[in-house]
Amino acid sequence: MSPVCRLTVSERPGTASGRGRAPQAGPTCHDEAMSTLFTKIINGDIPGRFAWADDTCVVFATIAPITDGHMLVVPRAEVPKFTAADDALLDHLMNVAKVIGQACEQAFDSPRAALLIGGFEIEHLHMHVLPAWGEAELSFSNARDDVPGDELDAATERVRAALRDLGFGAHVPPAMDSAALA
Repeated sequence: MSPVCRLTVSERPGTASGRGRAPQAGPTCHDEAMSTLFTKIINGDIPGRFAWADDTCVVFATIAPITDGHMLVVPRAEVPKFTAADDALLDHLMNVAKVIGQACEQAFDSPRAALLIGGFEIEHLHMHVLPAWGEAELSFSNARDDVPGDELDAATERVRAALRDLGFGAHVPPAMDSAALA
């Protein structure tokens, strides 16, 4: 059963427009006027820093990281929340999140990787994966929105390098600014 998508045009809560509709066939919904912020990033309409890409999902750096290396695992299909996703999609996203977590641990020498699912600002399923050193830091109130682009680039490159070292280079996009498959 396909999930019903509520598509938004804004990343800020309370400003969503668009009504529910079933997603179109293929990896993304293609109605540009109704696309979520994440779909616009995936499609290259808004810049992104990509660490992973496959037919089902992408992984890119958040612009407001809780810790360096904070990545978002996002399905290409516009699913509004994790409880609306089918089991096969959740299985795939969780497997990718595990690999990204391993890369974060290696790249940032952290004892753990954390996985958070919120989704209140953007109604497009996404999993936050980040290096973690303790539970106290695992709050969205710790997100930093003043991180310079070159620092976000460097953190993303560290995750990309760790993915290659772990044997997942085939899923690392050739260019960090594109979700295109190799």
